[in-house]
Amino acid sequence: MAKNRCLGIDLGTSNCALALSTAEQADILDITQVLGPNRIGEKRTFASAVFFPAPGRFPAGSLATPWSGREATFVAGGFAREIGALEPDRLAASAKSWLSHRSIDPTRPVLPWGASSAESKISPLEASRLFLEHLRYAFAEDCRRRGGEPGLDATQIVLTVPASFDEAARKLTARAAAEAGLGEDVILLEEPQAAFYAWLEAMGPAWRNQIGPGDAVAVCDAAGGTTDFSLIAVSERDGNLDLERVSVGRHILLGGDNMDLALAHLVRGRLEEQGKSIDEWQFQALIHAARRAKEDLFESPAMPEAPLAIPSRGSSLIAGTVSTVLPRDLLHAVIVDGFFALTRATDMPAEPSAAGLRELGLPYEPEAAISKHLAAFLAKAKRKPDAVLFNGGVFRARVLRERILELLKTWGSGARELTGADPDLAVARGASIYGQTRLSGKGPRIRAGASRGYYIGLESSMPAIPGYTPPVKAICVVPMGMEEGTDYELPGKEFGLMTGTTAAFRFFSSTTRADSLGALVANAEKELEETARLEMELPREDGMGESSLVPVRLHARLSELGTLDLWMQRPDSDRRWELNFNVRTE
Repeated sequence: MAKNRCLGIDLGTSNCALALSTAEQADILDITQVLGPNRIGEKRTFASAVFFPAPGRFPAGSLATPWSGREATFVAGGFAREIGALEPDRLAASAKSWLSHRSIDPTRPVLPWGASSAESKISPLEASRLFLEHLRYAFAEDCRRRGGEPGLDATQIVLTVPASFDEAARKLTARAAAEAGLGEDVILLEEPQAAFYAWLEAMGPAWRNQIGPGDAVAVCDAAGGTTDFSLIAVSERDGNLDLERVSVGRHILLGGDNMDLALAHLVRGRLEEQGKSIDEWQFQALIHAARRAKEDLFESPAMPEAPLAIPSRGSSLIAGTVSTVLPRDLLHAVIVDGFFALTRATDMPAEPSAAGLRELGLPYEPEAAISKHLAAFLAKAKRKPDAVLFNGGVFRARVLRERILELLKTWGSGARELTGADPDLAVARGASIYGQTRLSGKGPRIRAGASRGYYIGLESSMPAIPGYTPPVKAICVVPMGMEEGTDYELPGKEFGLMTGTTAAFRFFSSTTRADSLGALVANAEKELEETARLEMELPREDGMGESSLVPVRLHARLSELGTLDLWMQRPDSDRRWELNFNVRTE
C-alpha cells in the first residue's frame, strides 16, 4: 500500500511525543495512557518511565491499558514516574541514555539501575521497545477516535535520535522499533534537524524573513537527560535558500535531570542545617518535588519561592511530611549562574577524572556548565552563529534562553533567537513533517555533507624488498562534501579481501584534500590523518584454504545519520562483508 501520511515519534530520555502529518497538515496526537488505578486518559506527552509494582500494590487489572487485555505487571508513562519517585528501586528510567552507554550490555536487564531486587528488571533495549509499543497502540487509539484507519500500512514512521548517537545506539533504537511492531523501514532522523523542520513549518513562508544566505543557525537542544548542539548553514542555490547541517556536537549526558538533582542536594543540605534529616527514600521524592518547584518558578517569574513537600514512608504519612521551600535566589544561583554560567569563549569543559576505579553507572559529564560545552562545540565548528533555535524542555524558561544569547554576545556573536516552535513538541512535529516531505518530494530539506574526505587503507601488492617497508595506500570512499543519504559503488575497481583470519581495516581522513570517489592516495600515513582502526573476524570461504585472498568490489552508503556503511561484495556471488563507521566521530 502506498504511504500517504507520516507518524513522527520523539522517543525522549524523559518524555515521548507523537505527531501525524498528511499533505494538508501536521498535528500533535494525544497519547492514551494510565493516569492512575482504573484511570485511563490522554496527554500530549508520555513519560519515558516504567514502574514495576510489588504484588498486591494495586488492585488486579487496575493498571491495564485498553489494548493490554490482561493483568498488567507494570505501568508506563507519567503515573509510573510519579509513583516511582516514591519507590525508585522499582522505576526504570533514562533507558535512552543507557542505550548509548558502552560500559554495559544494553540488551541485559539492568534497570532499575542499582536496585537491590532483581525480581523485575528490564534491559534498556526492552524498555525502549516497551515505550515504542505503547506509542504504536496509542496511535491506533487516536486513529479510532478520529474515525480513521488504525493500521500502519499507509504510514511512514520517522523516529528521532540524538545527532550525537553512535552507530550501536542507532541500531539498537531501530531494533527496538522493529520489535515494537513499527516495521523494518523506520527512518531515523536527528533531533535538532527535526526541531528545525518544525520551526520551518510553524513560520511558513515567513521563515525566509528571519534567516538568509550566509547565516549559520545553532540548534541548542537541552532536554531531561541530554544536551545536543547542531549548526545549520543557510546559503542560496538556484535562487532559493539552501540548508546544510555542517556541524554536530558530541553526546553530552547533561540536562534537566542533573539540574533537579543539584537543587535537591542543596535543599537537603539546608534542611540538615536546620536539624532536619531525610533518608534516601525521601531524597528521591525530593528530586521529584524539586523538578516541579523549578518548573513553577520558571513559569511564574513573580513567585519568590515555591513550596516543597517531602513525604515520609509509613502509616503516618502527613505527620511525617517535611515541608520547606525552594527560594528563587537558590534556583538562580544553581541553574542560571551554575549550569549556564557566564564563561568565556575560551573556557572549555573539565576533563574526566583520571581515577582508576569508579562506580559503574551512566557517564555523566564532569563539567556541569552547559555554557562551556557550547563554547567547545563552536570552537570545533570554527563558526559563530547568527541565529539560535532553542529546543527541549529546559529552554521553556525564558531566562535560560536569554542567558545563552547573552553568552553569545560576549563571545562576539550577535545571534538572534528564532521563535515560533514548541520546545516540548517540536521534535515529534518536525519528524512527521520531514517524513511527509520525503513522501511528496516537496518542501525544504536540510542537506548534510561530509565535513571531511574519508579513505580506507590498502596494503601494497609490491614484492618484499629487504630494509624497505612500502607505504600504506588509501582509496577515497567518501569525498569531502558528499551529501549524506548517498549510495554508490566504487567504479571499475576490484580489491583482494583476506579471509580465514582476523582482518584489520584502517580508516583515514582529510579536511584539505578534494579527492574524487575512488581516488588513490599513494602514502596515506604521510598525507592523511588516521581516524580509526576496525578489526573483523572473516571466516574461511568454502573450498578455500586459510588466509585466502577473495576478489571483492566496494559498495558504500553514507546515511543521513553520518554512518558509512561499507560492504565488500564478491563479484561472482551474493557473498558480502560489511563494515560500519561513524564519520562524525573523531
